[in-house]
Amino acid sequence: MDINELLIERLKQLDQKYAAAGQSLDAYLEGLLYAEYLPYWDYIHLDVLLSLQKPRTAFPDEQIFIMYHQITELYFRLVLHEMDQISAADAPDCAWVVARVERMNRYFEALRHSFTIMVDGMEPQQFLKFRMALLPASGFQSAQYRRIELSATDLLNLVDRRVRGDFKGDEPAEQLFEHIYWKQGATELKSGKATLTLRQFEARYRDELLLLAQKKQNNNLYAVYRRLLAEAHDSVDVSSLRDALRRLDRHVNVWWPLVHYRSAVRYLQGDPDTIAATGGTNWQQYLPPRLQLRIFFPELWSEEEKSDWGRRNLAEDGA
Repeated sequence: MDINELLIERLKQLDQKYAAAGQSLDAYLEGLLYAEYLPYWDYIHLDVLLSLQKPRTAFPDEQIFIMYHQITELYFRLVLHEMDQISAADAPDCAWVVARVERMNRYFEALRHSFTIMVDGMEPQQFLKFRMALLPASGFQSAQYRRIELSATDLLNLVDRRVRGDFKGDEPAEQLFEHIYWKQGATELKSGKATLTLRQFEARYRDELLLLAQKKQNNNLYAVYRRLLAEAHDSVDVSSLRDALRRLDRHVNVWWPLVHYRSAVRYLQGDPDTIAATGGTNWQQYLPPRLQLRIFFPELWSEEEKSDWGRRNLAEDGA
């Protein structure tokens, strides 16, 4: 039997790998004789994936609504995967961080441009009917989106803009968290009380998100940028990181809310009455970027750009 040198070298490497773990290469090779080949459908658990759509009504377009939101959550998971790598890295270099931030930009770019699946892909009359069977569930309750925000920036930058100036940013996370912007977006339109949507969300995720906020106080993406900037020398160009972070800011805090706002206007803006969003969230105040003025990386923007936030859609880089 002719065994080439490359195969022999591979066997030696495998023997070293398993020996280091106290394992026998012979046993693993014998296992390969009996193991089945891995098909695509098993690798991605296709049958399980396709079983996760459970419409609550008989309207066909509800299937679109469910699947698009599931796709969105998978993209959010990809963004968090990149953020977790950056947070866990020991002294990452600038180019490595840029590469991962650009991955996040591509994920949000795909989401933003795919939103026509929701805006143009459902019959309004179907949506306005099946949505009533989903109460009080709302995309507002996406905990992954909240994790992205908390992993991106200092907690102060997520405080409701109306009281943001009352804080310095060095207050305990618990104190700042009580004034986080999204609480105001889930108040009942008439009474001003917390909606059931918010109460459910906080009962399920508040403690977990507060713990993450505490953990990320000095290890969020903005903090990583500031460290790299402080450590930069002549051979390190942080401008590419600055540009990538500016695009991420626009993606998350301008373009993504705007596609939701336009969708809400199309489906929920009635004449003469405005239809309440699913869960009763105050979407007219919650979604427009110019009203929230939520900016992850404020040092990267001029005062003019910040004052114009969301008004001209920040057209640079292709809004």
